[in-house]
Amino acid sequence: MKKTVLSGIRPTGDLHLGNYFGALKNFVRMQDDYDCYFFIADYHSLTTHPTPDHLRFNTRRVLANYLAAGLDPKKCTLYIQSDVPQVTELYLFLNMNAYLGELERVTSFKDKVRLQPQNINAGLLTYPTLMAADILLHNADFVPVGKDQEQHLEMARTYAKRFNTLYKTTFFKEPQAFNFGENLVKIPGLDGNGKMGKSEGVSNAIFLGEASDSIRKKVMRAVTDSGPTSPNQEQPEVIKNLFQLLSVVSTPDTVAHFNEAYNNCTIRYGDLKKQLAEDMIAFTEPFRQRISDLLADEHALDTVAAEGAEKARASAQKTIDAVRSLIGF
Repeated sequence: MKKTVLSGIRPTGDLHLGNYFGALKNFVRMQDDYDCYFFIADYHSLTTHPTPDHLRFNTRRVLANYLAAGLDPKKCTLYIQSDVPQVTELYLFLNMNAYLGELERVTSFKDKVRLQPQNINAGLLTYPTLMAADILLHNADFVPVGKDQEQHLEMARTYAKRFNTLYKTTFFKEPQAFNFGENLVKIPGLDGNGKMGKSEGVSNAIFLGEASDSIRKKVMRAVTDSGPTSPNQEQPEVIKNLFQLLSVVSTPDTVAHFNEAYNNCTIRYGDLKKQLAEDMIAFTEPFRQRISDLLADEHALDTVAAEGAEKARASAQKTIDAVRSLIGF
């Protein structure tokens, strides 16, 4: 019997190269070996109060991005969180056994309190409970998580154990973090600091559906230094970042050419960035075209979402039926 893997992403529009190399590429590989559930976490996004138009638009774009990246609805369950009402029912049940003190100690909640003091809502406080509901709803064995989500996964295990203890059952599994190992490639941002991601600003990321001119402008503004002053000197972090980006979208010969130029102090960063921009455009072109085609075919997207919801609801209802019975309903 295949192990179950679950992963979700908030609907914030197009996915970027960091998303693709960090997880999506591996998700595509996993579809044949695991029982995979991938969902668009539109309920989670309500903690920041998106407008209705943005929520609908971004949800559709993320769905198109998932499909363009290679997720196959025939091999996995791909669904929108709000299409599965059982999510909120399990969320309610778990909240009844989630305690204020532990929720207030969650690092991400404390960060949000500091960053957005004008919007400290109950959804932010119980975010880990909703995430636990997402995971436990399909009794997932594994959840691919980043460093910033490890505490949430630990809380999902806590809620699973707490429910099992309270109702004298072994129904819920304790989900484990999925480690991609060497298959997980960390993509740096264009600003020279940290990883690629929207939280660092859209100018820091290259998106799968991004227009060619926009990619060129962003890459040409990427941070560099004044250049090497002695042969074979160590590259500073901002230059290592550019070479890391080059290594994932360019040919080995191209990477070797610019490495040699750096080591003999003849490198021209303008030439490197022009090459990087064109190679990024070539790499993202199939995604860009596929995303455009999918967004133009609303019926196809609606069909994928409906079929995914049906499969997810069938799995979720089995869990809810068992949970209601164990609680005593």
